[in-house]
Amino acid sequence: MSPRKSEALARRCPICGRPRMEKFKPFCSKKCADIDLARWLSGRYAIPAQESDEADSEPTIDTEDKA
Repeated sequence: MSPRKSEALARRCPICGRPRMEKFKPFCSKKCADIDLARWLSGRYAIPAQESDEADSEPTIDTEDKA
């Protein structure tokens, strides 16, 4: 892909593909920005994480006085 073509694609709205506007960067409009926000808030987008076995266990609290 040529550098100009990749630059042009990078300037597109990730929601609808139209040219982005600086005011709503990286989106083209408030509507597309709101669509993206709704996707994050609904859990449609998620950052993958690996939980370790240690995270599954509850921490123990020592309630005995050591005086």
